[in-house]
Amino acid sequence: MKANFEACMAEVFKHEGGYVNDPQDPGGPTNKGITLATFRRYIKPSGTIEDLKRLTIDQAVIVYKRQYWDAVLADLLPDGLDYAVADFAVNSGPSRAAKFLQAIVGVLQDGKIGPRTLDAVAKRDAGNLINALCDRRMAFLKGLSHWQRFKNGWTTRVADVRATALSWATNAPAKPQSPSTPRKTSPMGKQVAIGGGIAAILAALMAWFNNL
Repeated sequence: MKANFEACMAEVFKHEGGYVNDPQDPGGPTNKGITLATFRRYIKPSGTIEDLKRLTIDQAVIVYKRQYWDAVLADLLPDGLDYAVADFAVNSGPSRAAKFLQAIVGVLQDGKIGPRTLDAVAKRDAGNLINALCDRRMAFLKGLSHWQRFKNGWTTRVADVRATALSWATNAPAKPQSPSTPRKTSPMGKQVAIGGGIAAILAALMAWFNNL
């Protein structure tokens, strides 16, 4: 759902750290989960590793929105499933995440979520879809050549995504909240109102990264 993007970003940043250049990571150097290639595509075509190291939270949010969230039409997916699909897209690509969802709901696996996929999703229980997608995501990860290197982090992440997504799916649809309504604690320990706007979340995230 569109209203969940801000909350999804807070969850994604909880799992994505700062600058990393692990030689065993096929994605190469990343910052806040953004690869150099993706940085060049959306932020600066001639960007260098030094530019990537200076990636801001604002820039990262732009990338996540365009490259992953919009690519899987997360605005139109049910509460919880939107996060499960989008986070899968962040880790393994929008096309793969879409194909896995399409396989579960029994439509053509073309890697592009559209009206037929959304219609099939609407006829299924969101909680069941979340569990099925996370199960298949784990099976896919276990089959990768670098599973042993990253298995602990991946296992923790998918388990956390499953739990969070299921909690969103079983609660009332996300709605904008006024400053006086109950607040949700962000992953960085800051108090951020879900409906308070992306600026509040970005401020909390920036403070957290500055303290790394």
